[in-house]
Amino acid sequence: MYPLLKIACLILATLAFGCSRVQSQVPENLFVEGIPGFTPQLRHEAARYLEFRAATLQGWHPTRREILITTRFADSAQLHLVRAPGGDRRQLSFFSEPVAAGRFQPVRGDCVVFSQDAGGGEFFQLYRYDMAEGQVTLLTDGKSRNTGARWSHAGRWLAYSSTRRNGKDTDIYVMDPTKPETDRLVSKLEGGGWQVLDWSRDETKLLVTEYVSINESYLHVVDVARGVKEPVGARSGEKAALGPAVFAREENVFYAITDRASEFKRLIRLDAATKNETVLTGHIPWDIDEFALSRDGKWIAFVANEDGIGALHLYDVSRQKEKVLPAVPVGIVSNLEWREEEELAFNLASAKSPTDVYSLNVATGQIERWTESETGGLNAQNFVEPERIRIKSFDGLEISAFVYRPDAKRFPGPRPVLISIHGGPESQVRPGFQARNNFYLNELGIALVYPNVRGSSGYGKTFLTLDNGLKREDSV
Repeated sequence: MYPLLKIACLILATLAFGCSRVQSQVPENLFVEGIPGFTPQLRHEAARYLEFRAATLQGWHPTRREILITTRFADSAQLHLVRAPGGDRRQLSFFSEPVAAGRFQPVRGDCVVFSQDAGGGEFFQLYRYDMAEGQVTLLTDGKSRNTGARWSHAGRWLAYSSTRRNGKDTDIYVMDPTKPETDRLVSKLEGGGWQVLDWSRDETKLLVTEYVSINESYLHVVDVARGVKEPVGARSGEKAALGPAVFAREENVFYAITDRASEFKRLIRLDAATKNETVLTGHIPWDIDEFALSRDGKWIAFVANEDGIGALHLYDVSRQKEKVLPAVPVGIVSNLEWREEEELAFNLASAKSPTDVYSLNVATGQIERWTESETGGLNAQNFVEPERIRIKSFDGLEISAFVYRPDAKRFPGPRPVLISIHGGPESQVRPGFQARNNFYLNELGIALVYPNVRGSSGYGKTFLTLDNGLKREDSV
C-alpha cells in the first residue's frame, strides 16, 4: 500500500505548488521515481479539495448588527463586512499579503485597526483602515514586531506590544490611531512574552500577561500614565498558566483562566485586594479554552475543551450558575464576541464544515449562521465524521485518537492507514474540518488516524509534561 500513500502525498504536494504548471509533472525540488503521470481528470478531482474557504470572526460593528470577518476569495485572507446572517461578504481590503486580524473602533466604528506581516515573517505591522474612504495608514514603524492591539473602551486609545526598542523585548506602547504621531512607549519590559489583554474601564490601567511557557505565565497591571507595573497576586512556588484575563466591572477584580491548584485550566474570579479566588467552572473536568465577559458584566460565555470538542457554555454572573443553552452544532467553538449583552457571535468548525461564523441570541435562544464557506463545489455532507477511540500506551497510560474511516461501501475490505502525529509538541488534534485531507478519505479510501500523544494539551497539566526532557521518546 506504500506506493498509494506516496502517490497521494505527491498529488497534493504538486497541486499545492501550482496546478497551472501543466508542463511539469512535479515541482523541481522533488525527486520521484516510478510515479505515473497525472491525467487532467486526476488534477481536476484533486484540485477541488484545495479550493475551500473559511471565515474568521473579527468582531461586531459597535452601532449596527454587522460583523467583520477575514476570509479568502483570491490568494490571501482579507477583511470583509457581513451585514446580516447569510448576507453577502463585502470585501474591504485588497492586498497580496493576508490580513491577520482587525478590530472596529469600538464606539463609532468609523475605522478598523488591523495587523499584517510580509511573506509570513511574523513582523506584524498595525494599520488603520478608514471605512468612509477605504484609505489605509501605516501606524507602526514598518520594521519591528507589533502584536496584541487592544482598543480602549471609549475608543480613543490603542495599546499594543512591540519589539521596536531593541528587537527582542516586547514593550508596551499606546497611541491615538487617528494621530499616529501620538505613539509613545508606556512601559519597558524584559522578555518576548508580554501582551496587552484589556483596558480598565477608566482607561488608566492595562492588564498585561507575561508568558514564560505553556505551563507558566503571570498577570500584571500597568499604570498608563506612569508606566509602573504591579503583579496581580503574589508569585508562589507553583508554576501555573494564568490567562487570558480581563478586568471585571468591580475595581481590583479580574476574571481569568488558570490551572493553579488544579489539573485543568479553570475560569476564576480573582479579587486582587483580598487575594480571594472563586472557581466558577470547578464542575467541568476539562480545560477552559477562552471566555468573554458581556459589556454589562451580566454574562460570561466560555468554551470548554471537552476531549477535543469545543463546547459553548454561558454563566450567569448574578445567579452564579450556568444557563442552559440550545443545542449548538458539535464541533470546535472559538472567537467569542459579545454585541452589547444580548447577542454572542462565535466561530464554529466541524468535520463537515470549515470555520464559519454563528450568533446566539441569549434571550430567545435563536442560533443563526452568518457565513457559509465554500468547499470547492464538494458536498460537505459527504465528508467523514471522526470516531474518538482510546488506546493503551506501552506503560498502560491511556491516550485518545480521532479516526476518520473511508466509506466502507465504496472502499470495502482492509484499507491503508495514514497516522498523523501533530506538531507543537504542546498542541492537540481536534475534530475540525479536514480540508485537503478529505481527498485521502473520499477519493483514495485511506483511513486517517490522529492520536493525541502524551505531551498534548487539553488533558491536564500532568499529561502535558509527559514528553518533557528525557521523556520525549515516550511520546511516540
